[in-house]
Amino acid sequence: MPENDNKSKRRPLKNLPPERFQPKVWLIWLSILAVLVLLWKYNPGRIGSPATLKIQEVVDYAATDKIAEGVIRPDPSGGRDWELITGEMKEPVLLSDSGKTKSFRAAGRLTDANMEILQKSKVFTEVSATNLVTQILTQVLPFVIVIGLLYFLFVRQLRQAGRGALNFGKSRAKLLTRDRDRITFADVAGCDEAKEEVSEVVEFLKDPKRFQKIGGRIPKGVLMVGPPGTGKTLLAKAIAGEADVPFFSISGSDFVEMFVGVGASRVRDMFEQGRKSAPCLIFIDEIDAVGRQRGAGLGGGNDEREQTLNSMLAEMDGFDTTEGVIIIAATNRPDVLDSALLRPGRFDRQIFIDLPDLVGREQILRVHARKLAMAEDVDLGVVARGTPGLSGAELANLLNESALLAARRNKKRVDKLDIEDAREKVQFGRERRRIMDDEDKKIVAYHEAGHALVGAVVDDGDLPVHKVTIIPRGRSLGSTMYIPKKDTYNYAKRRMLARLATLFGGRIAEEMVLGDITSGASSDIQQATKLARNMVCDWGMSPLGPVAFGENHDTVFLGREITRSENFSEETARLIDIEIHKLIDEQYNRAKSIILEKRPALDKIAAALLQYETIEGKHVREILEFGELRSPVLPPVIAKPGDPVLGKKPAEKAAPAGLPGDAPAPAPSPA
Repeated sequence: MPENDNKSKRRPLKNLPPERFQPKVWLIWLSILAVLVLLWKYNPGRIGSPATLKIQEVVDYAATDKIAEGVIRPDPSGGRDWELITGEMKEPVLLSDSGKTKSFRAAGRLTDANMEILQKSKVFTEVSATNLVTQILTQVLPFVIVIGLLYFLFVRQLRQAGRGALNFGKSRAKLLTRDRDRITFADVAGCDEAKEEVSEVVEFLKDPKRFQKIGGRIPKGVLMVGPPGTGKTLLAKAIAGEADVPFFSISGSDFVEMFVGVGASRVRDMFEQGRKSAPCLIFIDEIDAVGRQRGAGLGGGNDEREQTLNSMLAEMDGFDTTEGVIIIAATNRPDVLDSALLRPGRFDRQIFIDLPDLVGREQILRVHARKLAMAEDVDLGVVARGTPGLSGAELANLLNESALLAARRNKKRVDKLDIEDAREKVQFGRERRRIMDDEDKKIVAYHEAGHALVGAVVDDGDLPVHKVTIIPRGRSLGSTMYIPKKDTYNYAKRRMLARLATLFGGRIAEEMVLGDITSGASSDIQQATKLARNMVCDWGMSPLGPVAFGENHDTVFLGREITRSENFSEETARLIDIEIHKLIDEQYNRAKSIILEKRPALDKIAAALLQYETIEGKHVREILEFGELRSPVLPPVIAKPGDPVLGKKPAEKAAPAGLPGDAPAPAPSPA
């Protein structure tokens, strides 16, 4: 549907003005208006208030036809025969304290003769005597309205504020409804083993006798561990959708408060709510916020977080525990959790949810593709093979980005090109059209050509060159992209050495062709140094043998060393440096010999990059094999001139490229 059709019906999504009149506002204004009317009516000193006359004066005015209307009613305050006469004059001829007025009132005893005169005037109406209830309502109702308005405006607000101040110790666990946004196991893909383990909990809650007949006991706690974005929280939502029991959800940070003792109180209140609703499930997301190892900070054993953890430990498996409350927790930092929290009896079962494999990625893509209009040329199996190492959240983001790209290009369906561009945007960064002169383009072209040439020569078929570009992406001025053909679980030494040689291809090409070196290889040098140090110190890929030199602390606490601890001598440190330099020098010379041997291919790859800006891996292989490009180079998607999203940036806003501090090195992006 074109965008212009619904442009008039759109409504801004944020900064919406509030409704002008709401029912609560109407009630307040009506109450204020009623109070003002009552105050005006019952205020004897108001402007234009009735003038007080004598009974005989009222009779004389009635006889001369000067009264428009009047009321005669008994007045019990004066006696049994006391009458109260009120009315309006035809003309404002009476004088009162505040000026002329038409209203008058008179009180006294009416004789039969005077009553007859008033009745003959036919402007007076007689009203029967009021009872006690009417008098009370007339006198008390205005005050009740005023007091009620004050209560509504002030006292009620103060009570609500006080209730919030006294509610710190209450649990913030939310009871999820079963009908709103229900998620089932069918919506979770890529973690079949984890679904099988948690499904046992759901089956036990539905039919506990089947497990109890053989003496089985369901775990009290299930801890889901895995990298970010692998679907831990989504799996917990699926458990809530499958289990026909109450499901409470809370985040670990909700227990932490600035007041001492609040976290422990909330833990106790949460388990109390669970016992009342047993059997039930309680899901704690990011439990590492309250379950960190005790005694690691400077607060000793008396800080707020440790009190909260102690309360949780006691509630899960202490003296006062009851069956029927199952805890499900999720974290991506199991190494920081306290050991008492992980022992059997508390979290009996730990479920590791790893990054999805090839089959899992395809299943995840199919789940998220249900809501998208996909073209027929899209093969999700091919997309899954080209996205190794991506989590479920990243795969969902990839399809969402492809849908956004298709919408910007005015397409009705998401096609293969949209998914390819979205994958490159997610993995390698978005293209940034910078204004670069010919010299900078030549430097970047030869740098990336060196990476692509060495990478294509040393490749053994597992990590081929996917695409080479001199268009800036992310923080790099150019990119050489590699996409593995399969999931890699072990890295052989030959692959690590090939990776080192590939990293130095850009620096060698710059030095050999241009006769100078630039700061563009800074990222390559950092990656190569880190890789060589890991090979020597951690993986035993050096003549020093299979010995781990140094201990990395992934978990950093106060009081622990952040850097690698030196548990070896200075002589060993010198040998480590020698081996690291040896690895780097050998692969540097290897890459240099490859570029010297394939120098014509290097020039042709760089020329193709300067002409087309982006070439594919098959073009690099064609130049190496045939000495020329034999496949057509597809032109990039050119945005419309008026497109604010895909159009080029204005020249005056583009930062100059090629400066040492402008951007990091145009290094090859890892897959």
